[in-house]
Amino acid sequence: METLTYRFENGSRSLPAGPQVVGVVGSGNLEVLIESAPLAGACEIQITTAAVGFGAIWEAVMRDFHQRWPLADARIAINDVGATPAVVSLRLDQAVETMLGTTP
Repeated sequence: METLTYRFENGSRSLPAGPQVVGVVGSGNLEVLIESAPLAGACEIQITTAAVGFGAIWEAVMRDFHQRWPLADARIAINDVGATPAVVSLRLDQAVETMLGTTP
């Protein structure tokens, strides 16, 4: 198992306030949890994955996600057991859309 952590500063899109947590599990190999958190405008993403050695790919997928969804004060946890980058992007989008009730 490998744990990767990414932090993106100066987000411009806030999540609803309060202790809401949204989880999206649409495939048997990925879980995304998203919640509002006081992070001084940042978005923190922690990934726990069984696919060791793919940090550069994860970073590219997370940067792409942050460009689509520049979240502020958001904490995201991803539990992965070998999902493809396309599935990861889809599940992240679904979690944010559920939380915001919107599309990018």
